[in-house]
Amino acid sequence: MKHGIKDKPAVSKTKTFSGKSKPEDGGTVKPRLGKKSLLEVSIGDLDEDGYGIAVSEAHSLRISGALPGDVVIAGIDHVAQRIAFGHVKKMIRPSACRSKKPLCRESFVCLGCPLVSMKYSEQAAWKKAFIQKSLSQYRELAEVPVNDVLSPLRLTHYRTTARLAIAGKHSDPYLGIYRRATHDVFDLQECPIHHTLVNRVVEVVRSGIKKLRVPIYNPRSKMGLLRYLVVRVSEDEQKVMVVLVTAQRSYNEIHHLAKFIRQQMPEIEVVAQNVNNSEGNVIMGATDHFLTPKQHLTEKIGDVSLMLSPRSFFQVNRDGAKLIYGKVLEWVALSGRETVLDLYCGIGGISLTLAPHAARVIGVEYVEAAVADARKNARLNGMNNCRFEAGDAAELLEEIAEEGERIDVVVLNPPRKGCDEQVLKRVTALSPQRLIYVSCSPQSLARDLNILKTLGYSCREIQPVDMFPQTMHVENVVRLEKD
Repeated sequence: MKHGIKDKPAVSKTKTFSGKSKPEDGGTVKPRLGKKSLLEVSIGDLDEDGYGIAVSEAHSLRISGALPGDVVIAGIDHVAQRIAFGHVKKMIRPSACRSKKPLCRESFVCLGCPLVSMKYSEQAAWKKAFIQKSLSQYRELAEVPVNDVLSPLRLTHYRTTARLAIAGKHSDPYLGIYRRATHDVFDLQECPIHHTLVNRVVEVVRSGIKKLRVPIYNPRSKMGLLRYLVVRVSEDEQKVMVVLVTAQRSYNEIHHLAKFIRQQMPEIEVVAQNVNNSEGNVIMGATDHFLTPKQHLTEKIGDVSLMLSPRSFFQVNRDGAKLIYGKVLEWVALSGRETVLDLYCGIGGISLTLAPHAARVIGVEYVEAAVADARKNARLNGMNNCRFEAGDAAELLEEIAEEGERIDVVVLNPPRKGCDEQVLKRVTALSPQRLIYVSCSPQSLARDLNILKTLGYSCREIQPVDMFPQTMHVENVVRLEKD
């Protein structure tokens, strides 16, 4: 089904949401909550995944599409022992935090941007409160100052990278995202957070699939070809990279599709076929085949140019990345004599931003392809004081300590899960004067800041940056100093 919408259940005449019903003996019983139950609930808050939080007689409820202050009829989709999940069936009384002019008419069905119907001032306030709530789980962090959320100028059409599933038949293809907890693909058309060039690519590829009858992969039958569409945009160049992910190497169909989309959209400068014959949920396989002479785009953040390949990890919001890089540069307070260690450096964006202001920068990253890109970017920017190393962070930190290398400043920019405790111990063992932590998860950040406090580094200030407006996600830049 295209939108994953099921038939409407009949509303229970017993009004499950009304409270207790009376049995024949005059006692009271709690109504049974089950799949397809309907109940009226008031939404008190949001959880970290964007579900509205409510309660019933015996369950904690998580209602998709709901915002704090909403009163809704919720349809129940799944019931566990203590928690039940549902969706908004009918709006009884909308919250005051709801926007009167929502950016997306499909938000109740898509659910990819849980905050898109919320006024932006309320989004920013909720994100700040969520960060403070995460910190309050640790007594030592309860009073850490959290600044107001720093927001990019653009709140829509900012996302320059999209990874979309392809489903359906070639006569009626749809390209979009998986709906929550399902394998149904919601067909995205004119997504309000995708860059306008991304939206154009989606429509051009859709048209090409229809016209050329390109077979679409079916995960059940394991037949077909096209699986995913990956799009990258360079805002500096106003050019596009398209990666067509296929189940097998099939030169003919993909060659013709690549030719068609480039004819329809001259901004498409790089086209690659990626072969992924695995049965899991990983989007890209191990092999890329370029169908164009050019194999990368170049993006610019501030004064730093960065080459982007199909696998490069790069922030999806250039304006947000610029805010983060700028705050990191401000807080490291370099004089030109320091040695900076940039852990989890990716393709080198932060390292290269700091390099003109430092004596040396050492970048560490586990992914070898990212390190190769970082070295290319250092050459592209003429930075000769940068060294990039590929390997496990804890092991490389031990090597740096054994070599007796003096480290003045450390920047940590780990993945969502945060840092292993061993990494934090080895970082602090280097005794840097300052630590800057860039985080994409308030929960793992709070945990790591609490560990760092026990290791002698106190958090002085947190600057939230709204890298992903309309969604639950928020980045944080944190300034720590040695006690």
